[in-house]
Amino acid sequence: MNYQFITIEGCIGAGKTTLTRQIAADHNGRMILERFEDNPFLPQFYADPERHAFPVELYFMAERFQQLKSLLSEPDMFASFTISDFLFQKSYIFAMNNLKEQEAKLYRTLFDIIHPNLPRPDLILYLYAPVDKLLDNIRKRGRDYEQNISADYLNNIQQAYLEYFKYQTNARIILLDTANMNFKENSDDYQKVTDILNSDHPIGLTYL
Repeated sequence: MNYQFITIEGCIGAGKTTLTRQIAADHNGRMILERFEDNPFLPQFYADPERHAFPVELYFMAERFQQLKSLLSEPDMFASFTISDFLFQKSYIFAMNNLKEQEAKLYRTLFDIIHPNLPRPDLILYLYAPVDKLLDNIRKRGRDYEQNISADYLNNIQQAYLEYFKYQTNARIILLDTANMNFKENSDDYQKVTDILNSDHPIGLTYL
């Protein structure tokens, strides 16, 4: 890969983990996957978001911090690069969408304390997919607690990502339209992604 630390991002159901696994396996990458299934508050959040938003977001932030901190403390001498299926800033993006005003202020204070201590990706690839495709992917993977996620919620999260990226002038971000792509079953689509990751890109937001 052309970059030492790559992050694959996208809304819920965009295919982040599938793509991350495939790239890591094919190119000898160290893989860091979000452990969402370890979050005991997640099913409760989807059942009652207002009540469980704060603990679910705190848990995710702490878990992601620990995972990314390992990049500094436990280097892998046998991998040629590192690839993750989450951006630490997603903690902030989701929290600002899900939390009440006072909870959001406290959360942001904690986020601002720990965020500067983490390694930053050399390249962020955001998988943009229309909401109907996200909903279809969520339905197909069949996690019970996700089946009631609404189109409005997905649209709000996706728009929050895009708004956040507009102001990240020191990051290298690729926004890839995946509406008509299927990296898992179409080798040409997968090759397009690997070509992107092996190309030089300017700092800032690039649309592909």
